[in-house]
Amino acid sequence: MSEGARPAARFELLACDGAARRGQVTTARGTFQTPVFMPVGTRGAVIHLDAGDYESLGLEIVLANTYHLMLRPGVDTVAALGGLEGFTGWGGHFLTDSGGFQVMSLGRRPRSGAAPSGRLAKSRVDDEGVTFRSVYDGSKVRLTPENAVDAQRRLASDIQMALDVCPELPAPPEDVRLAMERTHAWAARAKAAMEAARSDAVAMEAARGDATLGGQALFGIVQGGSDPQMRRHSAETLAGIGFDGYGIGGLSVGETRTEMEPALRAATDVLPTDRPRYLMGVGDPARITDAIAAGVDMFDCVLPSRLARHGTALTPKGRINIRNARFARDDTPLDPAPERPGGRFSRGYLRHLMSVNEPTAARILTLHNIAYLVSLVAEARAAVTAGSFETFRRQVNEVWS
Repeated sequence: MSEGARPAARFELLACDGAARRGQVTTARGTFQTPVFMPVGTRGAVIHLDAGDYESLGLEIVLANTYHLMLRPGVDTVAALGGLEGFTGWGGHFLTDSGGFQVMSLGRRPRSGAAPSGRLAKSRVDDEGVTFRSVYDGSKVRLTPENAVDAQRRLASDIQMALDVCPELPAPPEDVRLAMERTHAWAARAKAAMEAARSDAVAMEAARGDATLGGQALFGIVQGGSDPQMRRHSAETLAGIGFDGYGIGGLSVGETRTEMEPALRAATDVLPTDRPRYLMGVGDPARITDAIAAGVDMFDCVLPSRLARHGTALTPKGRINIRNARFARDDTPLDPAPERPGGRFSRGYLRHLMSVNEPTAARILTLHNIAYLVSLVAEARAAVTAGSFETFRRQVNEVWS
């Protein structure tokens, strides 16, 4: 951070067990505990859920997707409706991504509900930013580090991510390096844009006598593919620029766990210990616990809701597909804990709902899967505090590896 600037987020280390950490992040909105799992509310809602569900699940932070919200309904509309809090009716923390990953992934091929075939051109990245076609109507969109900061400020999230270049893997080393170097240059520009906006906001706060944290937090994103040397260099470069926290992007995109771990540890080994670390796009229980062991604090993924829509439930014994015929007359509850979302419904009932395409099934399974991952990270926090994290990790890996 620049000299004399107030931080927009504080990280307090509460316990550690090896590299695994239990902590607390404080923002202008309040606090949340880490390690934490953030469900993905792509278009302003986790599919099938609403703000009341977030509260019943005990969620502290949810991810919203800048790419989709800037296209539909548009950031001006969200801002006019009170930012993400007023727009969604939920007063908890929001983290917004920058849109960089979606520009890469959605630019590859049309998706269901996208613009007609032929209207989606592959995104074009240059030193100044990226140009792409909207998945909704095929219109041309330009995204730069500066307007990504501005869009997320108008969305009024609590934490925003700097625009990065996420290379499509596998890729030649020279392409991964170019993406990393552009990510560094864009990160510096994003920080400058944020500091300019913050200086105006802080001046207004001072005039009102406010003494809160310095507004919206900004995280930089480490890139570098699966190369540990590039990952280390990227983490050191971003730490030198200085951010409120650090995302680690471009992992869990097809590489194996054995390929991911050295690259991840190369980054966490040099990232500042007094800032939160966020591994982007990871929701598999084994990868989550591996990453916690490497010192990661925050996770997000569409996995729990995506699996739920296809009838898959996450359980302490692994994945089960509730569509399987063996569950037709199974009166066992999906979750043994009656107070959790899957605790009151039999597997036979849920199989019936899935077999007749009743949307209630996907809703129940989404609630159940998110509750499972929220419970998993809560158990991880308790294990770190107790000094038994490696035992906990081994138990998770016995089921999920």
